[in-house]
Formats: sequence, structure tokens, C-alpha cells
Amino acid sequence: MTTAVAAVLLLAVVTYALFAGADFGAGFWDLTAGGPQRGEHPRATIENSIGPVWEANHVWLIFIFVVLWTAFPQAYASIWLTLFVPLTIAALGIVLRGASFAFRRSVPPRHRRIFGAAFAASSVLVPYCLGSIAGGIASGRVPAGGQAGDPVHSWINPTSIHGGLLAVAAVAYLSAVYLVWDSRRFHDDEMAEYFRRRAIAAAAAVAVIGLVGIFVLHDDAPFLFKGLTSRALPLVIVSALCGAGAIVLLVRNAARGARLLSVIAVTCAIGAWAVAQSPYVLPQSLTFAAAAAPSGTLEALLVAVALAAVLVVPGFALLFVLDQRSLLPEEGVPDAADRAMAQPDGWPGSSTGRD
Repeated sequence: MTTAVAAVLLLAVVTYALFAGADFGAGFWDLTAGGPQRGEHPRATIENSIGPVWEANHVWLIFIFVVLWTAFPQAYASIWLTLFVPLTIAALGIVLRGASFAFRRSVPPRHRRIFGAAFAASSVLVPYCLGSIAGGIASGRVPAGGQAGDPVHSWINPTSIHGGLLAVAAVAYLSAVYLVWDSRRFHDDEMAEYFRRRAIAAAAAVAVIGLVGIFVLHDDAPFLFKGLTSRALPLVIVSALCGAGAIVLLVRNAARGARLLSVIAVTCAIGAWAVAQSPYVLPQSLTFAAAAAPSGTLEALLVAVALAAVLVVPGFALLFVLDQRSLLPEEGVPDAADRAMAQPDGWPGSSTGRD
């Protein structure tokens, strides 16, 4: 029962990384696109790509918190008591990012740079914080028993810094690969080439950060390092091979295969972290079995997850199918005030019409 719930939690983390992670990565490319004129075309592509789906992707983060809180309450309490600073920053960043993205398209042009900068900056800040949280947990800096650890060094340490940088680079890479595909779907060869070059550069950055991580984890997170070089090693190898294969396909301008290999590479990397840390939810201090809620709670949670899979997942699948086939309308619908302002004199309901 505990293993099944842990597997559900891992699947939710992978899903959030693959979908919402790509949205955060799009914000990174928005940040680095350049000035208003130079960056106009890339930013328009990014908006068209993530606009129909970005709100839905954060459902998985809420799902992760609900499952962790319900199934492993002791671990949830320990993580929040210790890592409340980066968790709060990430929460505020998600809200700021969403609001800025929504308002950027509605405000006058002179204010769009302000909202655009907030959207882009928070898109980098949030994955960094989430990566640093994972690093703090993986390096054993979160004590068990609902005790609060060091609120500073728990997420500002070599493993957390490495995790934050790796998260930012990975989501940027994943997003660039997706944007290559979407640019081709939009019949925009210029942007397909633009993001293809950036996907290759981001892949190289992920590889370099990953290699540096060998030395960081060896010294700062020995338990995780031992797991990655033993029981999780097959997943590490598959992730590395798929990442290398994706680079080769990107160089050869094969977007479809590169997207699939990129998804497999990221999935295996997250899976390797989980396997290396197993059976601990908090390495060397709290196992999943010890942290688990009563069996009745776990059974009810699995039933709820099964119902959600039946009721919610088909809706998500339909959303993404329609998006990929460009059958969704552009984000945003004019409100009543906009329509009233657009009505000419003499139109029914206008002042002239009433006279």
C-alpha cells in the first residue's frame, strides 16, 4: 500500500516536471529573448505555445502536496517546518508568474515590460527554489519527527545550489525542445531554428551541471551519491543516453524524436533520484513505511486517485490534444466593458441609440 502511494507521488512529480517545468523553461527563454523589438517574435511564440495550457499544469503541484500531506503527514510537516522559506518564495513566485502572464496581454504596451519582467524572473526563481528544496531533502538536511531544521543552510548548501541550477537548466532545455516542435506546428521555421539552437545549448548546460554534480554529491550527499552509483545506476545511464541521443537529433533537426528522448531523459533522471533515495522519504532518518498514514487513509487516498484518473485525466488529455492540433481559441475573451467601448454610435445600448 505504501509503495503504491509512493509510486503515485513519484508519477505526479514527473508529470509536473514534464508539463509545468516546460512552462517555467519558456519563461527563461522569455527572460533571455532580448529587448522589445528583438524579443517580440520569440515571446509571441512562447505565449502562443503555453497560453492554452499553463493554468492546468499547476494542478499537479496541488496534487503532490495533497498526496504528501495525506499519506505521509510526518514528512510533510518536517519539510514545511524546515524549508518554509524556499517553499514560500516558490508559492509567491507561482502566483506572481501567473498574474504577470495574464495581465501582460491586457495592459497598455508601455506597461507590458514590467509584467513581462515579473513573469520571466519568477519563471527562473520558482524552479530554482524547487530544485533547492529537492537538494535539501536529498542531502539529509530535513530532520524527521516534525522537527524544524536549519531554515537557511537547509536550502543554501552545495547540493541545493546544484539542484536549483540543474532544475533551471533542465526546464529550459525541455521547454526549448517543446518550442521547436510548436514552432513547426505554427509553420514558423525561423523560430524552430531559433529554439533548436537554444535547446542544444541548454542540453550542454545540463550535461556540464550534471558532471559537476558528481563531485558535489560525493562530498555533500554521500547517501544519495551511493544510491545513484548503485541501484539507480541503470536509470542514470538511460537518462544520459537519451539526453545524448536528443542532442544528436536536435543537431540533425529531428524535432519529433528529440522531444520523445528528452521526456525519457528527464523522467529517468527524476526516477533515479527516487530510487537512489529509496526507501527513505527523508534520507537516513524517515522511511516511507515509518512516515505513512494508517492503512485506511492510504486505501481511501488510492480510491480517490483512481477516481481522479477516471474523471480528470481524460479532460487533460483532450486539452492537450486540442492544443497540439491548434483547435483551441487564443487565451482571453473580451469582457462586457471591452465590447461596449467598441460599439459605434447608434449601436443598440449606446447613448446615441437611447436618444
